[in-house]
This record gives sequence, C-alpha cells and structure tokens, in this order.
Amino acid sequence: MADSADGISYITHNAPAWRPASSHIAMVDLAPFGFENEQEQVWLRPLGEEGFEVCCIPFRVHGVSLGDRGKLSDGRFVSGVLSRSGRRVFRVFFTDPRPPVDFPDSRDGLRFVILSGGFLAEWSGDRHVAIDIPESCDPSPLFRAIEDAAINETVYCEWGDSEPFALSD
Repeated sequence: MADSADGISYITHNAPAWRPASSHIAMVDLAPFGFENEQEQVWLRPLGEEGFEVCCIPFRVHGVSLGDRGKLSDGRFVSGVLSRSGRRVFRVFFTDPRPPVDFPDSRDGLRFVILSGGFLAEWSGDRHVAIDIPESCDPSPLFRAIEDAAINETVYCEWGDSEPFALSD
C-alpha cells in the first residue's frame, strides 16, 4: 500500500495474475467496502465495445473476480460488472507478528498448497494473499492449510463475493 500527497492510500498489484500485452490500469474506490480514503489499482484487458476483463485478483474490492467483465467511467474508475467469470476470490490475512508468538506460522503451508494445487495468487506484502478459485476447483486444501491458524485467530479469511460490487455515493 502506498500513501500519496492527496491523502489517499493506494492498494497496488505488483504482479497481476494475468498480464496481457495490451493492458489498462484503473482504480476502484474502496469506501463502499469500509476502507475510507483508499483505492485499489486493478489491471484490465480492453475488450473494445465489450468493456474490459479483470486481469488481477482483487485484494479488497468486493464483487469482482479474475476474468470478470466490467465497465469504466471517465476511463479510469471501474463503474460496474457486466458479467461474471464464474471464478471467486478467497482472501487470507495473517495477523502480526509473523511468525505468531505461541503458534506455528501457516504461510509456508499455504504457499505450498497454492503452488501444488495450481492456484493463481497475488500477495500484498507477506501477510495478505488473494487466491483465485476457478469455478470447478475444490478450495478445501486451502482451508486445511490455514485451519489451525484460524482456530488460533492468527489468520482471517473472507470470500471476495461476500458483498456485491458497489460505488461510492
């Protein structure tokens, strides 16, 4: 996350899951999702008259997944979802400190499951990961990798579609 002179914090995707040769970067205001003065940068593939395709796995935006098709306003802000790809986003946030004081660190186990299971994932720092879950994929190995950490409350998770996409008022 980067702060700026305009008082807004920007969530960026340094290594988007898909990086097409022709890409566009747009912003999503995160205020409707409980993050005032924050915006998330998202990578898009232009589709001409059909809008754009999301090429990153959102860290904080709700109701948007990798491969979804959407539209822009003013050429720089995502203004809606036109169609869903069928994919979902599973987000995991590891608490501080890392490793936890009295419990094992489950990040390596989760990294192993992501790689061995062929999941696409993007990390924001070393404590927050957004994982792409294709429509026909079984995410249960991911849950098992962080189960003890969830019981010990050293990790928090959510589905990216637990709320619909929304715009600021």
